[in-house]
Amino acid sequence: MADQYGSDFITIVDEEGTEYELEVLTSLEYNGNTYVAVIPASDGSETPDLEVSILKSIEEDDEPILCAIEDEAELKAVYDLIMDSLYEEEE
Repeated sequence: MADQYGSDFITIVDEEGTEYELEVLTSLEYNGNTYVAVIPASDGSETPDLEVSILKSIEEDDEPILCAIEDEAELKAVYDLIMDSLYEEEE
């Protein structure tokens, strides 16, 4: 998703209909699944909270959706891979 030309932005809608704009830092494939690391998007008027969230892309009703990773081992493995990838890009 993110590439050499800049960041990608996505909008997600939670179960209550609230929209959130997120900046995609990176994405990766792991064990046949796609994962994305995102932070809240900034409109420039405020300093965003830079907490990184890692979401898993799954298919539901033939449509891709992003969801939280509930399995702790899976989350740790993906987190380590994403952090390694982000630090590698900085060097």
